[in-house]
Amino acid sequence: MPTLSLKQTALDGLWHNNAGMVQLLGLCPLLAVTNTASNGLGLGIATLFTVTATNIIVSALRGTLRAEIRIPVFVLIIASVVTAIELLINAFAHDLYRSLGIFLPLIVTNCAIIGRAESFASRNNVLASAVDGLAVGFGFALVLTVLGMLREFVGLGTVFSDIHLLVGEATTSIEEGGLLLAILPPGAFFGLAALIALKQAVDR
Repeated sequence: MPTLSLKQTALDGLWHNNAGMVQLLGLCPLLAVTNTASNGLGLGIATLFTVTATNIIVSALRGTLRAEIRIPVFVLIIASVVTAIELLINAFAHDLYRSLGIFLPLIVTNCAIIGRAESFASRNNVLASAVDGLAVGFGFALVLTVLGMLREFVGLGTVFSDIHLLVGEATTSIEEGGLLLAILPPGAFFGLAALIALKQAVDR
């Protein structure tokens, strides 16, 4: 595998090979929780920390893992990291924890995370793996947040109306009418399609 520069690694994760808009991985949580911007941002932050921590741990252990057990070990590492993050969110942002529901522990099954562990972190040093994890995680979080903002704005006429889930009760919002379809499941597909089309237009 050719060695990529840290800049190229970051650009691949953020844009050229974005997990949500190019690889189309992790679509279940991406489409399910982005009915509001806050939900998207919350799950995006959790995914960012998960993929970064997982990449670092896998890279640090890459020389000690036997090939036939590497996938089960990767899953165990991801599950351990997700459990720790889930407990932290439950302790410090309980409302967000309840809002994300089953999709928070389901980060364990996100193909983008195990894919990066297998294809990148297990073959590169810790620094490159950390950069890759941050780029992939931030790119995925950005798609979650932007899609959540788009659907919430079109559907409810607000943006971050439930930001108190992340920062506490010191925020207020104005509720306005909107297109209900945007916050229903079909709206997630329309919104993601619009983001992918915009990326293709920018790339061209």
